[in-house]
Amino acid sequence: MLNKNLGLDDQLHQYVLSVSVKEPEVLAELRQETSNYTGFRMQITPEQGQFLAFLIKLIKAKKALEIGVFTGYSSLVTAIALPEDGKLIACDIDENYTQIARKYWEKAGVSEKINLHIAPALETLDQLLAQGEAETFDFAFIDADKRNYPNYYEKCLQLIRKGGLIAIDNVLWSGKVADPEINDKQTLAIRDFNSKIYQDDRVNLSLIPIADGLTLVIKK
Repeated sequence: MLNKNLGLDDQLHQYVLSVSVKEPEVLAELRQETSNYTGFRMQITPEQGQFLAFLIKLIKAKKALEIGVFTGYSSLVTAIALPEDGKLIACDIDENYTQIARKYWEKAGVSEKINLHIAPALETLDQLLAQGEAETFDFAFIDADKRNYPNYYEKCLQLIRKGGLIAIDNVLWSGKVADPEINDKQTLAIRDFNSKIYQDDRVNLSLIPIADGLTLVIKK
């Protein structure tokens, strides 16, 4: 098979950023603060955030769902991209990191759009389904514990409307998913998840090699 993908070295990557990414100052500030914390690599990249915002606007999303908040970069990207009457349900279990998120949501003037649930995400998703919220969301972003990806995906698929979009982060897992010699639990979980989505006839699929890999599915 002919390889038509262009590898990005640091110089080319910086060029791409310089001619495409227009990161709002509040997002840059949040990214800078997050770089001081352990686990800062969990944060999505600026180009990935801008791509998600582009997709949210493209599908004219008004109601969104996020699994995994961390310090709030992707939540902030989503909330800024949503219209004035848009709403985001954000799920996380960490009070400390999400306090940073709340600070920047307030600073950006989008906190009214965001409803943060501090609880295991599956509990929150089950509550939403029990409240009759099935097929009412336009967009969902999954970026949390990898072994629960299949569970988050199934719940989100129920909550997303037909034609709605689900984005799943870290599906390339630093390239480990393609190495048969690497079989730790997290890598196996993502590898199995990727195979599951590939075989799912309920959705249309595209895996985008941006950042650590982003899978996009549209519910049929």
